[in-house]
Amino acid sequence: MASIEWITRLFHSIDTNDTDTFAGFLTPDALFKFANQEPVIGKEAARQTVAEFLSSIKAIQHDVLDVWEKGGATACHGIVTYTRHDSSQLRVPFANVFKMQGNLIQEYLIYVDASQLYVPGGDAP
Repeated sequence: MASIEWITRLFHSIDTNDTDTFAGFLTPDALFKFANQEPVIGKEAARQTVAEFLSSIKAIQHDVLDVWEKGGATACHGIVTYTRHDSSQLRVPFANVFKMQGNLIQEYLIYVDASQLYVPGGDAP
């Protein structure tokens, strides 16, 4: 099961653009789904998807507010701050569900409304 320290390390890898460390949290055949995007299958496909997303923004910061564990799953929610290349920011709530296989993520589901992310200076309602 995932601990708060584990969650902190996971988000730190994303927030510091360390996609290799991020991929180390995943099973080889992990399913990764970001918001309303099509899911990708496999550790390398997830790493590449995250790398491409991170290159489309200037920075990202996750502030985790709560973590829950039940059975073979961990869920968390918080606020994510996206910094666009023009330095404007979008802050929105997020929730993630991790279906675990031992200490690795088998299924990584991200629930977030990032629809305003690529609207310069846009903000979520």
